[in-house]
Amino acid sequence: MRERIKQVLLRARYAAMGAAIGAAIGGLFNRNAASTGGAIGGLVGATVADTRGTLEGALEELQERDPRSKDIELE
Repeated sequence: MRERIKQVLLRARYAAMGAAIGAAIGGLFNRNAASTGGAIGGLVGATVADTRGTLEGALEELQERDPRSKDIELE
């Protein structure tokens, strides 16, 4: 359960950062662009968080299965 909560909070954090960056960039143009930029940035941030979590899990599983990876450590 703790791991699931950690994933949800990571996704929310990335979505919030993406929305803030998108809104800031859109705000340079006008108010409507700020709203659209925030929405798109939020989607991009959530997607990045999901991809990152999936990639880390896949790399860990691959390392466990590969006998040659005993010397290699992932960060």
